[in-house]
Amino acid sequence: MAAPQDVHVRICNQEIVKFDLEVKALIQDIRNCSGPLSALTELNTKVKEKIQQLRHRVQELEQLAKEQDKESEKQLLLQEVENHKKQMLRKTTKESLAQTSSAITESLMGISRMMSQQVQQSEEAMQTLVNSSRTILDANEEFKSMSGTIQLGRKLITKYNRRELTDKLLIFLALALFLATVLYIVKKRLFPFL
Repeated sequence: MAAPQDVHVRICNQEIVKFDLEVKALIQDIRNCSGPLSALTELNTKVKEKIQQLRHRVQELEQLAKEQDKESEKQLLLQEVENHKKQMLRKTTKESLAQTSSAITESLMGISRMMSQQVQQSEEAMQTLVNSSRTILDANEEFKSMSGTIQLGRKLITKYNRRELTDKLLIFLALALFLATVLYIVKKRLFPFL
């Protein structure tokens, strides 16, 4: 019959293998993940949890190894613990690479959003410039129209000023003729002998 300590070592080893396989599967899922960012983050979280559980089991196995009565079994288990630690170190590196990849992806998505906003702002600025240009062209056309009206008004005023001068001259001549006629009539009536 197996000692309880041996059973505990076997269970611990089985759990280590199980967690190791789960971590490998999750890392493969991360490699195959094409998005979205939330899925990648969720996979990273699961990898962290499994590596933490794996680390805990390896520490438990190390404690069991130190409690072994036989030196040969103790050394054998400690060697196994050392191998697990080396594998965990490689997995931790892969996890950090996955985290770095996730951070880079998030950063690139942020840059993409920022560029999209810049493009939208540029489009809005361009539309504003087009509208301003159209307003300026409309104002220019209106100014040309008003300029034509002002020139026509100036010509009419000049014409009316000339006509006024002509009218004043005619009135003055008519008045002078009238006065001359009146003087002539008065002279003939009052001084017929002259």
